[in-house]
Amino acid sequence: MTSSQPEAEAPEQETAEAPHPLTEFANSVAEAVGGEATIAFDTIKVSVPAERWVQALTTARDEFGLVLFSFLSAIDWSNETAVGEPLEEPLEEEFIELLCTVSDVSEGKRVTFSTRLDHDNPEVYTLIDVYAGANWHEREAHEMFGIRFIGHPDLSHLYLPEGFLGNPLRKTFPLLAREVKPWPGKVDVEGMPSEEAEEGAEEAESEEEEA
Repeated sequence: MTSSQPEAEAPEQETAEAPHPLTEFANSVAEAVGGEATIAFDTIKVSVPAERWVQALTTARDEFGLVLFSFLSAIDWSNETAVGEPLEEPLEEEFIELLCTVSDVSEGKRVTFSTRLDHDNPEVYTLIDVYAGANWHEREAHEMFGIRFIGHPDLSHLYLPEGFLGNPLRKTFPLLAREVKPWPGKVDVEGMPSEEAEEGAEEAESEEEEA
């Protein structure tokens, strides 16, 4: 009677992760505008230098059919905060990030374009000759973040009285309402019944030990 040698186990082969369905489109847009593409939460973001901002959005409209303008705003990436908790890790570079989202009207393709502006003197050319809808969005960003949109015909205030000093969405702007009230969500929240029961049991045990 003969016995056969146990067969050696075949080495596990690593399976390559399938590319995101939007990867090809994202890369084609980024290459056409001279930018870099990332995909997060099924959203394409293409970052371009500020000097290519208008040309990039023009290319998006004319070559990729992204004719629907829907959003323009900014983020203040600053280490200094007038109100609230400071950053856990300081930024190496402070800047204003300008964002603009455009899409088509047939296939649901959408791209958010991003560019970095100087933190102390943020300025970039206006998009109103490319997307007329950018008009009041840029006025709002000018009012709230202090961004100067070169070539915009009317950067007057939308919300605040003329002569108002400061830009309320800058992190360095002191918001009085947040100095006297906690930020939304940062309030005492009652625990779940199970958590309260556990806390009660722990308190009872400690009282018995002290007695």
